[in-house]
Amino acid sequence: MRGFSGMSRKATSASARAEPQSPLIAATRRDGLGSRLLAMANAKSVADAFDYRFGFSWNRTSVADKTFHVVDVVDRIFSAEFIERHWLGARIRGSDFDVLDAATLKRLSLEAGKRQGNPSGWICDDFRVLDPFRGEEAGLFDASRALRSFGFSDSVRQATDAAARNRFPRPMAALHLRSGDIVRGKYRTRLVFGRKVIPATLAKAIVRELSSMGLATLLIGEDRATLDYLKAETGASLAEDFGAGAFEDRTQRAFFEMALMAQCQRIHAGSSIFASIASLMGGIPMIGTNTLFDKSRAAEIILDELKDRQADYHPLEAAFGYQAAFLNLEDRIGPAQARDILERAHGLDPQNDVYALKMASAYFREHDYPSGEAVLRSRMAAQFQARPQIPLPMMKVLGDEASGGFVLMRDFEFFLAAARAGYPCAAACSAWIRQQVSAERKAALAMARQAVTAEPANRMFRKIERRIRQGRKPKAGRLAKLRWRLAGLARF
Repeated sequence: MRGFSGMSRKATSASARAEPQSPLIAATRRDGLGSRLLAMANAKSVADAFDYRFGFSWNRTSVADKTFHVVDVVDRIFSAEFIERHWLGARIRGSDFDVLDAATLKRLSLEAGKRQGNPSGWICDDFRVLDPFRGEEAGLFDASRALRSFGFSDSVRQATDAAARNRFPRPMAALHLRSGDIVRGKYRTRLVFGRKVIPATLAKAIVRELSSMGLATLLIGEDRATLDYLKAETGASLAEDFGAGAFEDRTQRAFFEMALMAQCQRIHAGSSIFASIASLMGGIPMIGTNTLFDKSRAAEIILDELKDRQADYHPLEAAFGYQAAFLNLEDRIGPAQARDILERAHGLDPQNDVYALKMASAYFREHDYPSGEAVLRSRMAAQFQARPQIPLPMMKVLGDEASGGFVLMRDFEFFLAAARAGYPCAAACSAWIRQQVSAERKAALAMARQAVTAEPANRMFRKIERRIRQGRKPKAGRLAKLRWRLAGLARF
């Protein structure tokens, strides 16, 4: 690790010396700790490169929900000097700034943007803003150096200094086993987020593979029971073996673990932002598991592990293992094998609507419309009986957007085919798809009417039709939202 603790005491940089009236590069993310730090490191590296000012927004009051994200107040993360120099407040007015993304940074110089008369500067929150600058251009922006120049608080430096004092007995690779909201929380229905996580059910094989390369493994994760089990099975080390137990505060613990990972030779992780920060701290590579196993082999390992040892894992960890295996194999296996994997996941995580929707889609793929319809009807009827509100929870998952796309986009054509074949639950779902994806109100309403025509006495279908008539809920605009609510009160 390149002196992270030492450098973090020196918050001086080009951005700190910039002229008071120079353009501002601001990081304003409001999600997790790692996400905020990564945006700040990117923004500051750009500001440093152009001798512009750097600033960031951060809450000064406690975040209510810390179930999965560690987001402490600004004064507990950064030094008073760093806050005085760079903090912009809890929020800034975004309309005063342009947005700096990768394409903009690649296409236009910031000086050109200045000549266009922007009075304030740019918001730089895109994680991938520096991606185009590879190869010969890699030295233009140094996010690692920018992060190491941050002035952190005494409590954070206490944690990072403690981590830095450790000396590993042999070459070490860190393995980040994120769990949290993607495996056990609300985001486990968003399949696109699964790439952020290495399944715990793959960890034993990774430790064995690293050992064959002469590397010991440091396991970092959120679920202590899973980590203890994997340590007992593999002999891998935990953060507790190097003093993490001294830090009960979640923020200190997070920084200790990131700084400890930064001392390893490499980090194996999904697309975890937490691991990305550790990589920047130490200037070391972060590597995916695809360098160890291809997708098919990883899925095979996971399924074999679950076949033999499923009971050793928390049900949601095991369910996520099946989910990961399914996603790795989805383009390579037939509908019957897909359903088998999905049914196993659903048995462990019965509240996860994405498994039922994927199972219905698998039936529809092979034109077994009655079986797919039965899956949908059972789920929809139970949810409507429990809470007769539209959209149903499973409909929300069906139309869910994440990472610039719809979570179940590849399944939409099979739902539409089942609807055209005359199956009312598929038609009701297709109406929701039409409305959410393309705002095709006429086509969506035709699908909703098809379901009502098939079963005129079905109250759920009638409520779905009414909701489709109301139109798609506006994402912004008070007047637009008010009109939408009033449309929902009207009788059709």
